[in-house]
Parts: sequence; C-alpha cells; structure tokens
Amino acid sequence: MALLRLTLHHAKPYWAWVVGVLVLQLLSTLAALRLPNLNAEIIDKGITRGDIDFIWQTGGVMLAVSLGQLVAAVLAVYCGARVAMSIGRDLRREVFRKVDSLSTLEATKFGAGTLITRGTNDVQQVQMLVLMALNFMVSAPIMAVGGIIYALREDAGMAWLVWASVAILAVIVGFLVWLLLPLFRNMQGRVDEINGVLREQIMGIRVVRAFVREPFEEDRYRGANENITRISVQVGNVFVLMFPVIMMVLHLATAAVLWFGGHRVEAGEVEIGSLTAFLQYLLQILMAVMMGVFMVMMIPRAVVCAERIRELLDTKSTLEFSETEQVATPSEGRVEFNDVTFGFPGAELPVIKNMSFVAEPGKTTAIIGSTGSGKTTLLGLMLRLFDPQEGSVTVDGAPVSSLTRGQLADTLGLVPQRPYLFGGTIASNLRFGNADASDEELWEALRVAQGEDFVREKEQGLEEPVSQGGTSVSGGQRQRLSIARALVAKPRVYLFDDSFSALDVATDARLRSALPEATAGATTIIVAQRVSTITDADQILVLEDGELVGRGTHHELLESNSVYQEIVRSQLTEAEAV
Repeated sequence: MALLRLTLHHAKPYWAWVVGVLVLQLLSTLAALRLPNLNAEIIDKGITRGDIDFIWQTGGVMLAVSLGQLVAAVLAVYCGARVAMSIGRDLRREVFRKVDSLSTLEATKFGAGTLITRGTNDVQQVQMLVLMALNFMVSAPIMAVGGIIYALREDAGMAWLVWASVAILAVIVGFLVWLLLPLFRNMQGRVDEINGVLREQIMGIRVVRAFVREPFEEDRYRGANENITRISVQVGNVFVLMFPVIMMVLHLATAAVLWFGGHRVEAGEVEIGSLTAFLQYLLQILMAVMMGVFMVMMIPRAVVCAERIRELLDTKSTLEFSETEQVATPSEGRVEFNDVTFGFPGAELPVIKNMSFVAEPGKTTAIIGSTGSGKTTLLGLMLRLFDPQEGSVTVDGAPVSSLTRGQLADTLGLVPQRPYLFGGTIASNLRFGNADASDEELWEALRVAQGEDFVREKEQGLEEPVSQGGTSVSGGQRQRLSIARALVAKPRVYLFDDSFSALDVATDARLRSALPEATAGATTIIVAQRVSTITDADQILVLEDGELVGRGTHHELLESNSVYQEIVRSQLTEAEAV
C-alpha cells in the first residue's frame, strides 16, 4: 500500500504522459496480437493454395503492423521513461526537503547512512519499478488475455496447455516473491550499514591514520561488505533458479504444442497455419507472464524501499516553523533564557537545568565549563535545533519558536565547533549567509577573521576552489573562513562555539582585538575552553553539569567562584590569571 500511495501521489502531475504511455502500449500490444493471425492466414490461404497475390498483400499488412508496433513501442518507452525519471526527481526533492526540515534529534535517530540511502538507492528502486510498470502493466496483461482468446479461437482443443503453462508459471512466481521479500528487506538494511561505515571512515580518515587503526577499520568494512555480499548472493541464487525454470516451462510448452498439435493436424482437426498461430500465441502468453515476472521480481524490493521512504516522509518534525512572520524580526539582539530545562530523549537527566540569563546587545557574553556541561546544547536551543522542555528562549522578547527560518537566520549567526566548508570557492562559502555581499565586504570580513593574508596568497584569491568539507585548507584556515562567513552575514547575534580553539595564541589575540569593532551593537556569545579567550568578556557564565553555577566578570568570578577558579588554575599561572 505504501508503494501504491507513493507512486500514485507523485504521478498525478504527469497524468497526461501516463495516459499517453497506456494508449501507446495498448496499440503496440494489439498490433503484436494481430501478427500471428496474419501469419496463419499467409500459411493457410496463401502458401498452401499458391496464391502469391494474397501472400504479398497480407505480407504488406504484416509489415505495416510491425512498423506501427515498433513506433508505438518506442514512443511508449520514451514517455514512460519521462514519467519515471520525473517521479524519481520529485521523490528525491521531497526526501531532501524532509531531511532538511528534521530537527537534530530526528536526524540523529535515523542516522546519516540510512538518510543517504533513502534519498538515493531507495528512490532509484521505486523509480525503476515505475518505469517497468509503465512499460509492462498494459502490454503484459493484454497480451496474456488477448493471447489466450486468440489461441482458443485458433484451437480450443488444446486450451488445457495454456492453462497448465500459465498456472505453473504463476506458482513459480508466487514462490519466488515469497523468497525474495525478506531478502530485499534485509538487503536495504545492509546498504544502510555499508554506507554508514564508509561515510564514517572517510570523515574520520585522519583519526584512523593517527591511531594506526587501518586494520580494524578494514575488518569493519569487510564485515559490512560480506553481509551485503551474502544477501546479494542469496538474491542472485533465486534469480539464477528463476530463468532456467521459466525457460524449461517455455520449451516444454513448445514441445507439447508440437507433439499434440501434430497429431491434431494429422487427424485433420486443425490446419498447419492455425497450429503455428497457436504456438506463437502460447509463446506470447508465456512471454507476457515472463514480463510480469520481471516486474513482480522488482516489487518486493521496491515495496521495502517505498515503506522506508514513506516512514521518512511521514516523520513529524518536533520543530515546526511558521511560514509567515508572526512577530517582527529582532532588531537589537537581546537574548534571554527564562528558566530553561532541556534533556535528550531517553536520557536519565536533563542536559540544561533551570537556566536563566540575559545576553545584552553590544556586549560579549562568554560561556565556560567542563566538557559535557551543556555549552553547545545552550547554543542549539538559541538556534532552535531543538526546543526546551520547560521555560523559553527569547530574542528581543520574541520566542525563537515564533520566528520563521528566515528570521532566525537573519538574527543568529553561528560559527560551529567543527567548522564546515562546502565545495565551491572561498567566495561562495563566504557568501553562504549573504549572497549579495560585495568583494570588499568579503575582504573586510577576512581581515577581521585574520584570514586575509593566506587568501591573498592563493593563486585565484577569493575564487580559489575549496573541496567538500574544506579539506583543502588547514584546520585553522577553515576556522577563520567560518568566522568570516558569519561576519559577512551580519546577524544581530553572533554565536561562537569554541571557534578559536584551532588558532595560535597570537592569531587568537589579534582576532579578539578586531572583533569588537566588527560586531559593534550586536550581541556576542562565545563558548570557550581557553580562559584567555574570554577574560575581557562583559559577562561570563560558568556551567557545571547543565546548571549555571557562576555569573560575572573574570575578576569577580576569580574571587568568588570555586569552579571558575579551578578552570583558571588548570590553564593559567597566578600572574597570568590576574
């Protein structure tokens, strides 16, 4: 049912093409059914009687019918391919949009490997089934039913051969489908597994090499590869069994027609031309069944893929954004947490507990704490990657849940903990948040982010190609480009999630010195591990196990907060701390 609903829903915009395919397939099939009858007439009325004119006349009709069948078949395949490829395109677009709308929680629940598979391999399986169905769903049943009718007209005495052959093939097909359905379901799971392992290994290749874990990762990949190979071999074994059995049925049916038909011709119960036509019609019937077999063999895998796609498309995102602006876009950038509590599904304890603070425009708020204290989660709540379970997060008094995606992007600019660059050029990456930014604005952002020098050294400058993920530049350069990208967007609130960790101390100092001028009037929130990065902040929030255990300036906390004192002592000498 999932497969049927999915294909019918996405085929609606192309109903005219579908009707065209069905009409062309109908014409092609009717032409094919007419040919054996014309052949029988040539044998019985032309050859046996020596009527050359009848042979030429009927032969011309056969040629015309054959040409018409060829044209109709070619056009039907073309139209069917257009419809199938269009449905595949629409499905991929819908899957991509759904994945893009999922919250971080739902995307993590599915996993990157299966999301990639569902948007590529699964859609391709459904697409190929639609193509096969459009090519065969009219011609196969009409050819089978029409062939039976014409065969009975030619020689009703051998009808039992038709029924026996069709029944045997039907039993074979049903048995094969019963075998294949669980195998294909298992196969898609193994495709997810190998995609996930391969993606993880490619992304973590540096870590793998650093710890000399190549043999271990090779074993992991070998295991996933052997799993999918084993399932594929089992599927292949079924297909290998299918073709000899079907061909055996065809040859046995042919032999039976010639044997029993020969006796009927000898007894004068049927003419040679009629026997020839009966044999051709029987072969057409069995060929139609074979075409149906090919399509039916694809159905189990397509059904599994459609269910997986439907599962993804039916997933309700926990984050719903309004399409229309309900409140004005924040213009100042005052961020306020009001008694916010948040925990991940299945976790025993919340990550953020009763958090309340205010980040004022024109000032810098720093967040520091031990690993796992909830610093990045705090920024995720501001960006609405997930919603708080209790309390509210507001910007200029407007809850972030009331902002549209566009308003949220215009208001908040993030430099993530792990900077990511997209394939393209340096300029295209910097313009990611502001497509209309001029080259002068890009250079100014690079100057503030301390990235101007290394970009000018590039042969093509701003147009220097960047590989996917930013692997063509160093970690520090990638981090500086990410900071420049946020500066080009000019949001009202800047969120720096430990964004200076890959910079040396001198570059860090120059960047912090240039930032206040570039972000003047905006709210700046910095998550940091290094105390030296945040000593000049107007307000420092100290987190411990998801709770706010300290708030104040560097000197205030140094005198009164034990957690902050411990962090400072672990990084700075007593002279540096003061």
